[in-house]
Amino acid sequence: MQTRRSLLLASAAVFAAGIAPAAAQGTFDTTALKQPGVLPDKALGDPNAPVTVIEYASMTCGHCAHFHEAVFPHLDEKYIKTGKVYFVYREFPLDALAAAVSMLSRCAPGDRYFDVNGLFYAKQKDWTRAENPVEALFQLSKQSGFTRDTFNACLTDQKLLDGITAGRERGAKDFKIDGTPTFFVNGKKIVGIGTVAEMDEALAPFLK
Repeated sequence: MQTRRSLLLASAAVFAAGIAPAAAQGTFDTTALKQPGVLPDKALGDPNAPVTVIEYASMTCGHCAHFHEAVFPHLDEKYIKTGKVYFVYREFPLDALAAAVSMLSRCAPGDRYFDVNGLFYAKQKDWTRAENPVEALFQLSKQSGFTRDTFNACLTDQKLLDGITAGRERGAKDFKIDGTPTFFVNGKKIVGIGTVAEMDEALAPFLK
């Protein structure tokens, strides 16, 4: 079995190139977009809500962290919890470390995916700048109930890594993802929503 370090290094070749922010937009078939990939989708809200927002994001993306810190609470309170928006979050790691953190979110004890994901975003600067980011992630993961054994087991789960990789490849191929965060609002592609006003503007045409 690979060690967590060797798995991260092995996966680095897949993600190392990174992706520059993009401005391309368009409209995609909502039925195709709503189909989950190899891994089940992580979602919040009512699947029958009038608007479906799908976000593709990377855990090492500063703009993604900003969105989840500054904009997502507004989206959650005003739209998701009121039944107006069904929110789907999909991993699109830009590097091996982002892939590892996505794996940890999916391994979160007690199915606390969004809680753990939010914690990693909130502390992004701490673990991305740490001398030993894997150890920094372990210390953070302990707050969510991970043990050293469950942490190591998660980061050496090749099937899980393959599923996240497949989701990334599908996003790039089928939905032309070339920057994060990228959103689909009822099929409309919007790259880089970064303010509450931009979120409201994106949703307004579908909530009249």
